[in-house]
Amino acid sequence: MNCKFSCIIVDDEPLAVKLLESFVTKTPELELIGSFTDSVEAINAIKELKPDLLFLDIQMPDLNGMELAHMLPKSTKIVFTTAFKEYAFESYEVSALDFLLKPIRYNKFIAAVEKARELLTSNSSQENTVSTTVFLKVDGEYRQVSLDKILYVSGLKDYVMFYVEGERKPLITHLTMKAVEDMLPQQKFMRVHRSYIVALDKIRSVDRNDCIYIGDEIIHVTDAFKESFDLYLQSKFLDRLGGKAERQS
Repeated sequence: MNCKFSCIIVDDEPLAVKLLESFVTKTPELELIGSFTDSVEAINAIKELKPDLLFLDIQMPDLNGMELAHMLPKSTKIVFTTAFKEYAFESYEVSALDFLLKPIRYNKFIAAVEKARELLTSNSSQENTVSTTVFLKVDGEYRQVSLDKILYVSGLKDYVMFYVEGERKPLITHLTMKAVEDMLPQQKFMRVHRSYIVALDKIRSVDRNDCIYIGDEIIHVTDAFKESFDLYLQSKFLDRLGGKAERQS
């Protein structure tokens, strides 16, 4: 491998950090640019240094790995490390690259690095590398949902409802709207209301009162999100004469 990929380690257990540091040291394609036992302290460093790869423990005090992952740019490739295999499905919610179960063996570590290498060196566009599905915990089981089937998402306190084509009832899961907004690809979904995220390609029309017609729902675009939504309309629905977004009268 001709190039090195920068990485950061975040784990509240010093021994676990030392083990991962030793793995990185003997892996020529990796360059360690930071190690942290405090997840809160790690946030700013990750955002500033922008590592190619993040080895992130899940169960940590103050701010756990899943919460931290929701705060990071989507471009950050995450490999979760944990002693608890029940977190495996939850890692899909933040499009984790891989999931390593402690005690971590070097061959498993190398397999995760290889996944990262293939993704980071791919010539495909960013859109082509975005996951096409998400896992949602619904009624105690994990459901894999195609992003192309999602119409819109509505939120109520700490629960959200996914309205999906082919489903008679919404899929209800314990998440926040912020977590869902971070989880869904921005080129396909947009938040238009404090309680609504819509699939942009599922919008049938938009009327003069900034109401979106999608599925069986009418969703009003609120002032906080109007500017970004109008910019989207102007880029996608320009008419030939006036140069204004075409809206339903």
